[in-house]
Amino acid sequence: MKVTFFSHSTCILEIHEKNLLVDPFFSGNPFFDKKIDFLKIIPKIDYILLTHAHYDHVCDVELLSRYFHNILVISNYEISNFYYKKGIKTYGINYGSFISFPFGKLKYTWAAHSSVFNDGTYGGNPGGFLLHTDEGNLYISGDTSVIYEMNLIPNFGKLKLSILPIGGRYTMDIEEAIIASDFLKSEKILGVHYNTFEEIQIDQEQAKKRFFEKGKELILLEKGKTIYV
Repeated sequence: MKVTFFSHSTCILEIHEKNLLVDPFFSGNPFFDKKIDFLKIIPKIDYILLTHAHYDHVCDVELLSRYFHNILVISNYEISNFYYKKGIKTYGINYGSFISFPFGKLKYTWAAHSSVFNDGTYGGNPGGFLLHTDEGNLYISGDTSVIYEMNLIPNFGKLKLSILPIGGRYTMDIEEAIIASDFLKSEKILGVHYNTFEEIQIDQEQAKKRFFEKGKELILLEKGKTIYV
């Protein structure tokens, strides 16, 4: 399983030769030079996974859906319906069972956050994604505080990687993300949702040290860098 981090919470997962883009935030992202066409630096996208409706997670859905034909947007019912009305192919889900896709099985998971589009349209319940694949299991928490429901995730199978927000204020901070990793029984964590804005700045070396002290690995990637898990 190949994971490429772009910035904020935006990642591309390559699983069974399918590219899954998580929470696209390029054109409005201060980490991207506006003179650079981001469409030229990302591969062909097959799926877009959306955790909730905030602008810094759905910014480029419509642009990408026009650029890459046959993208399938997977999200909660309300977000999926919002984009379906715009002529975008969607697959609406909610908290419930695993659903099979060509890349593996996907489950929408609970998150404690909010969810609304920029125009005020209700974005349904925020969530995360649990992916079970032949290449390993991966958990994307989405924007959330630490929640006790994370204890349920290991019951479905051991995780190779958890993708957790660590910037604080709007989501978990470092210490809460460590607690979350304990709940998840996850030893390898990719940190996201930090340093994009002034309110979510962290000390990266101190963050990695705190996870290391707890016997865990916190991975913080530069823009466009990749890990294999």
